[in-house]
Amino acid sequence: MFRLLNIEFHKLKHSRASKVLIITYFALLTSTALIASIKFNFANINFHLAELGIFNFPYIWHLNTWLSAVIKFFLLLVIVSMMANEYSNKTLKQNLIDGLSKKEFILSKFYTVVVFAGISTLFVFLVSLILGLLYSDFTEPAIIFSDLEYLFAFFIKLVGFFSFGLFMGILIKRSAFAVGAIFVWWIIENITKGILYWKLDENPMESPMTTSILQFFPLEAMSNLIKEPFTRFSAVKSLASQVGEDLSKDYSVHLTDIAIVSFWTALFIYLSYRLLKRRDL
Repeated sequence: MFRLLNIEFHKLKHSRASKVLIITYFALLTSTALIASIKFNFANINFHLAELGIFNFPYIWHLNTWLSAVIKFFLLLVIVSMMANEYSNKTLKQNLIDGLSKKEFILSKFYTVVVFAGISTLFVFLVSLILGLLYSDFTEPAIIFSDLEYLFAFFIKLVGFFSFGLFMGILIKRSAFAVGAIFVWWIIENITKGILYWKLDENPMESPMTTSILQFFPLEAMSNLIKEPFTRFSAVKSLASQVGEDLSKDYSVHLTDIAIVSFWTALFIYLSYRLLKRRDL
């Protein structure tokens, strides 16, 4: 495994574009800390976001993993361009000539995906822990280390999403078109969602049949791993209750969603291998 990772990181080390994207990605992950410094004035009342409880444990694990997942596209570009460069620079063919099997080649890419996801998860954990210790009203160990399943869900989500990008990179060979294909797939899933709501005449807020179907779509399954955290925030719930709205829903991480995303991850890696194996290089 370490030999294969060493090969991949040697390639990344000599790719200026990849280094810029990776640095940008981790800089943006760190930028969540800047939310703590945001202050604004409304009707002569000063608000400091950090003092409103958004960094309270254990809520911060949910908030920061959801926010960090939004910027995962920067690392997706690294994964897709990493695969596209193999074709354009002919390093794929050279690796195979040098004795690397196609299975080892795919594994080297998958190991890189896992490492990127693991480092991202550790990074989010450290940033969230520091912000929580600085601003949280609750610092008891039992509270601090509760709800850590959001970090695990974040890791699974990144591995699944990057594996999708890897498959598209191998299928299409060109990074721009591969990213475009992922965007088109996202559009297709959303159109399908709209059609299902329309045909089944369901309320988007209460649609058990549509939800049960959509949960098996790859991008929807990844999205279901970490649901939006804002309606969970106590201040938002309090404001909603005053206008007669009920925002209560299930925010927990479900094993079903983890299993579905894990299935898609395995399928994307397997299809990547089969595609590479059958392709004449």
